[in-house]
Amino acid sequence: MRYIDLRSDTVTHPTEEMRKAMYEAEVGDDVYGDDPTVNRLEELAAQMVGKEAALFVPSGTMGNQIAIMVHTKLGDEIIVGANSHIVQHEVGAAARLSGVSYSVVDNPDDKIYKEDVIKRIRDEDIHNPTTGLLCLENALGNGTVVTLEEMEELYRVAKEYGIPVHLDGARLFNAATYLRVEAKEIAQYADSVTFCISKGLCSPVGSLLCGSKEFIKKAGKMRKLLGGGMRQAGVLAACGIISLEKMVNRLEEDHQNAKYLAQNLNEIEGFSVDLDKVQINMVFCEISIKDFNSKEFVEYLLEKGIKVNDGGSIFRFVTNKDVNKKDIDFVIDCIREYIYI
Repeated sequence: MRYIDLRSDTVTHPTEEMRKAMYEAEVGDDVYGDDPTVNRLEELAAQMVGKEAALFVPSGTMGNQIAIMVHTKLGDEIIVGANSHIVQHEVGAAARLSGVSYSVVDNPDDKIYKEDVIKRIRDEDIHNPTTGLLCLENALGNGTVVTLEEMEELYRVAKEYGIPVHLDGARLFNAATYLRVEAKEIAQYADSVTFCISKGLCSPVGSLLCGSKEFIKKAGKMRKLLGGGMRQAGVLAACGIISLEKMVNRLEEDHQNAKYLAQNLNEIEGFSVDLDKVQINMVFCEISIKDFNSKEFVEYLLEKGIKVNDGGSIFRFVTNKDVNKKDIDFVIDCIREYIYI
């Protein structure tokens, strides 16, 4: 049975071209640095985000944590958003792996502003930890995008105080698509950046951590420490090359489908989406129906061949390469059927 899967863009299946590339990939031992396909992927990734070098890692979480490990020292404090992936979805890894604490910025829009950073930078008082890193996200986990002007302002204040900046750009290319700029125009306002190729870019596995040559050299050792040293990883990197060369330019289709889904959800009584916040491929829908049973709703959609996560009163739907406009029409019909029966 074919499912329409709106839980995330991590559920995308590799394309037939990717499967063929995996089969034909030229490989070597990446720990020795002699996998030519991995090397090509890393070179391409670095070029696209305007950095000197890149490192292929199994996951975005590993990429973010390696960046924190390289940038900071034991006992440092990092400035990070309250609802960021690093805080909410990485198992508290920064505390365990890097021995750092969080200075959390909690704004209603999930953004970090210049004033937030200045207020949280520690002085030289003997009682204070050292502010070791500013961690940003773009796109944000709430589906909105940070502007270039906002990124530049944050980077400038961090440099003024000698603080490195890491960008969790899991959906960096979605953000760039929304802003109609190249990814490197966003990444220029960070010393290191992680982006994912297994979300909207459809690879089965992997993320890229990018930065200076010196940074990536240190990052390679941290990857090995975490057990992320891969051997004939070219079979995966081959998909990543296709992601960067061919899948970036189709992200606009996902964004348009998200807007289409949001507009149609708004026409259902009790369903509400803030269309101004549908900026990438994520739709957050608030359901205000008396006695609404979210578990029952999820189970009903699953019986129809539609997969969604139980969000209680706020559901997140994520469009992706494997969901088309016809699928969205079917989803809307099923939701109407459930609501009006």
